[in-house]
Amino acid sequence: MGGVARELWFDNLATVVAEHDGKLVRFHPRFLAFAREFGFYPRACNVASGWEKGKMERAGIGYVRQNFWPLRTFTDLADVNRQARQWLGEIANQRLHRETRERPDERFRPECLRPLPTIIPHYRDTVEALVHKDLRLQFDGNRYCVPQRYVGRQLTIKADSSSVTIYDRVNEIVSYSRSWRRGQTFGADRFEPEIAEQRPAARRSQAQQRLIALLGSDGENYLRHLADTERSLTRQIVELLELVRQYGPEAVTAAIAKAQTAGAFGADYVANILKQQQARRDPQPRLQLKDPLLNELATDPLSLLDYDSFILDPEKKKS
Repeated sequence: MGGVARELWFDNLATVVAEHDGKLVRFHPRFLAFAREFGFYPRACNVASGWEKGKMERAGIGYVRQNFWPLRTFTDLADVNRQARQWLGEIANQRLHRETRERPDERFRPECLRPLPTIIPHYRDTVEALVHKDLRLQFDGNRYCVPQRYVGRQLTIKADSSSVTIYDRVNEIVSYSRSWRRGQTFGADRFEPEIAEQRPAARRSQAQQRLIALLGSDGENYLRHLADTERSLTRQIVELLELVRQYGPEAVTAAIAKAQTAGAFGADYVANILKQQQARRDPQPRLQLKDPLLNELATDPLSLLDYDSFILDPEKKKS
């Protein structure tokens, strides 16, 4: 309204009145500081004295409920406020009031108000909150993310109707738009990638980069599957690099492809395949049977790949 009245009456709301004992009223210290800075005298209505509140509850609130809210839709709180201001300016303050027989805009006398302070103090909701390991701190039913360096620390949250700002003492860390919904998380897409990059498991070691450079995409795909097993990935990489040194990248790449086809993930499986491929096999003499007719029989050659798959099957020990 551009100013403040000399006296303001309050209906004993909890943020104003700390205690009410008969005619004695104890106001909240923070509220008294607010009243002092804005220069008004606070008064509290007596308990069960509805006439002291004029016609606010029944007439004023009822008028808003029946004339502003019905058949309206809103996108957010800012949209509610915008429509409310438009309704006040075009309808509510232009109507002929039933009791005063005057229009509210004409009856209102802004020259009677005291001026507001030159510097308007802010009285935002202020709380302390702990930053958890997931980078989140909780406020008003929502979660807000901050940088990883603040994990485990108490930070200050200050909120008004439009924003939520997080401080480390007096230093502002990050600010978010105020959400009046519950169960929301803000800032995860901004700060979680930073912690993911700093996790040792998320970064490729130099040995892993070297192995992938030697074996290419087949080696990288094999390592992804290997990481899903219970084996130590660091040790497996060291053993695979040793196999590359002994047999060469081409032979190891071929052995890895064969092991992956069989679903065998481990440096020992790859080593067995390489040993089988590199071992010299002397030709075996033909078996001579006593019956000459049997020696003349011809049979179709059998593939031993199925047996190799069985040998390389990591589940074979369980059966």
